[in-house]
Amino acid sequence: MDKKLLGIDLGGTTIKFGILTTEGEIQQKWSVETNILDDGAHIVPDIIESINHHLALYNMDKDQFLGIGMGTPGTVDLEAGTVVGAYNLNWKTTQNIKQEIERGTGISFAVDNDANVAALGERWKGAGNNSDEVVFVTLGTGVGGGIISNGQLLHGQGAAGEIGHINVHPGGYLCTCGGHGCLETYTSATGVVHIARDQAEEFAGDSELKRSLDNGADITSKDVFDLAKQNDSLALRVVDEVCYYLGFACANIAALTNPEYIVIGGGVSAAGDFLLTRVIKNFEEFAFPTVRDSTHLKLAELGNDAGLIGAASLALKFK
Repeated sequence: MDKKLLGIDLGGTTIKFGILTTEGEIQQKWSVETNILDDGAHIVPDIIESINHHLALYNMDKDQFLGIGMGTPGTVDLEAGTVVGAYNLNWKTTQNIKQEIERGTGISFAVDNDANVAALGERWKGAGNNSDEVVFVTLGTGVGGGIISNGQLLHGQGAAGEIGHINVHPGGYLCTCGGHGCLETYTSATGVVHIARDQAEEFAGDSELKRSLDNGADITSKDVFDLAKQNDSLALRVVDEVCYYLGFACANIAALTNPEYIVIGGGVSAAGDFLLTRVIKNFEEFAFPTVRDSTHLKLAELGNDAGLIGAASLALKFK
């Protein structure tokens, strides 16, 4: 009988689960709310309970699974299967999740950082076309990423792929990391709004975006891109600045690893080709010629399933 994979995408608001084939096809999906109360003490017991409940529901048992793979926020010790510093989960101390989940389910378990597993997902079943050389950049509330080289995720000493903290503007915006000018502060959803607010103060022309900001309206990065698509002059200036920094960063990333694909995902990437064409223009301006001709920028294809599929692929190591 063909073995299955179990993938878990652990987020600050929901925990997504999936049962997949070893070819990466999702057969069942479900989710539960993430309970971060009591320093996140309920999260792992809830994961175990949900897995055991659904296996009983689907009339399956642990022997039908190669393993469980999970993507999580925080810093991961791959060998020990521990996580520390996942502050949006209230996990302030080291969590022995591998030990607990294996004991609670009887299934082999592997874990990695959530941005890394999303990279694995896009590489395996999405825009990465299963290439051995893929960089994934995710533009959400922050900016994350994962680097796959020679078919393997790069971990460095634990912080490889922290693309959001590439410095693109020395002395620029203050980042949550304590530095100034990180990519995250210019190209995340919050970064787009920050640029819009700053530009609006100096902008004198006619602009719906400026009127909204001057009236104290709460705007989102989606609002900025939607107005830019309607030729709002201020919104276009904001988008041009965002795409400048992203293209600049992608050129530098490509000079280091020369991937076949740089895949751009996350909420901000929903702007689609309107974003991508502008990023490519800047990438081509800054990229080293050999890299410019061999590295291709693409939009992510898997949406919210990237993390789930990538997490499940971690369990393939138990083959």
